[in-house]
Amino acid sequence: MSIATVYSRALTGIYAQAVTVEVHLSNGLPSLSIVGMAETAVKESKDRVRSALINSQFTFPQQRITINLAPADLPKEGGRFDLPIALGILAASNQIPVQSLSNMEFIGELGLTGELRAVRGVLPTALATSEANRQLMVPFENAEEAALTEQGESFAAKTLLEVCAHLHDQLRLSPNLNKQQQSQNNYADLADVRGQASARRALEIAAAGSHSLLFAGPPGTGKTMLASRLPGILPPMSELEAIETATIHSISSAGFQVENWMQRPFRAPHHTTSAVALVGGGSQPKPGEISLANNGVLFLDELPEYDRKVLEVLREPIESGKITISRAANQAEFPSQFQLVAAMNPCPCGYLGQARCHCTEEQVRRYRGKISGPLLDRIDMLMEVPAVDKKLLRPQPDDVPPESSEKVRQRVIQARQIQLDRANKANASLQHKELEVFCTLSDQDFQLVEKAISRFGLSARAYHRILKVARTIADLAGSPDIQTVHLTEAIGYRRLDTAN
Repeated sequence: MSIATVYSRALTGIYAQAVTVEVHLSNGLPSLSIVGMAETAVKESKDRVRSALINSQFTFPQQRITINLAPADLPKEGGRFDLPIALGILAASNQIPVQSLSNMEFIGELGLTGELRAVRGVLPTALATSEANRQLMVPFENAEEAALTEQGESFAAKTLLEVCAHLHDQLRLSPNLNKQQQSQNNYADLADVRGQASARRALEIAAAGSHSLLFAGPPGTGKTMLASRLPGILPPMSELEAIETATIHSISSAGFQVENWMQRPFRAPHHTTSAVALVGGGSQPKPGEISLANNGVLFLDELPEYDRKVLEVLREPIESGKITISRAANQAEFPSQFQLVAAMNPCPCGYLGQARCHCTEEQVRRYRGKISGPLLDRIDMLMEVPAVDKKLLRPQPDDVPPESSEKVRQRVIQARQIQLDRANKANASLQHKELEVFCTLSDQDFQLVEKAISRFGLSARAYHRILKVARTIADLAGSPDIQTVHLTEAIGYRRLDTAN
């Protein structure tokens, strides 16, 4: 047969689109052409495939070879099509049986010796292949990632020869076994934090209700330390969340590390990060930091040092939980259900109110003005972190050890379960109509909120966030209704608004 068809997948956002690799051999001067909107790395595959076939002791056809990657209007990139192209040439030249290709899909980059090299985006490819009721062949280095999904069947090979032996039934490869394991607690422990009872309390509330949080305080008070402990007190990931998070990391430039399975991500980009790096972009859109932090924590340290235009791009994703990247050629949508934690100093030098601080009022105002009001308005909790008492730096024999992350986590899980039973979502995601139902206030408490709005100059959005935080505090206390004490504490987390 002079024509063969091989099935593969191309990445579009977080999805793996079906690609049909058609190979046709015809008489004429020996040549090889690839059509079907293939970018440079794909077109270069003809040289890799030629060398891989020859070095694997196969015959490279001395004919006119035409390779079509369909659909023609779908962009293809990377070396993932090397293996299906090589198999298509072998099948078209009757060196492997064509029938063996019908129920399988193939991805993998070929070395010049015929070895298979790892590619990115294996997990979304495995999920899409299982939905199509086909088996998947991947490089050996991608075997663990392909086995993360229980659906479908996948195989892994180290060389092109092993793939061909499998197709010839000469050497049957064993299916990749699903080795999903529950997440091991490798998070930093909250017990390492000494003092800062108020900040620990704010962190627990933020974890229970999935609220965004801003720490403000002088250097060395433990702001970064507290933020890095947040993933350890969050509820365990569901399998759906784990797959979604792993899929995003799988298509990123760094790829997905299997040891991070069921681990909530903690992303802490540097303040010199660009807007594109934060939200994602490129001619073929790739996920940015906010998508890589999906179902986890995005930590922005030294918040005022970020470019203001960079920070403004966060406003919409915080509200919607997704980001749409549009380019002239295509468009991609990535989930961004991240929990924002930020940290900042009170002034440029960081020591406002202390003798060593020489910052003028104008300098302080300009420094804090780098963070826009609309962005602050979208942060649920604003927490001042004071300097640590020197007595706490030296541990005493009779000291009571601080609460561990595991103890705090159990309270967070209980509170989160109350929220899921009530509205099937965390309190931070409650809509306006749901607030009217689940966050009812007495006349006295409503007057209290009105006074706070007038005194602090709060917006309607800030009012709704106070209600959400108060609802979370009530859930932690096991109270079915919001009490005055819960509302008062929630209002206290907006006091920094007056300073900005």
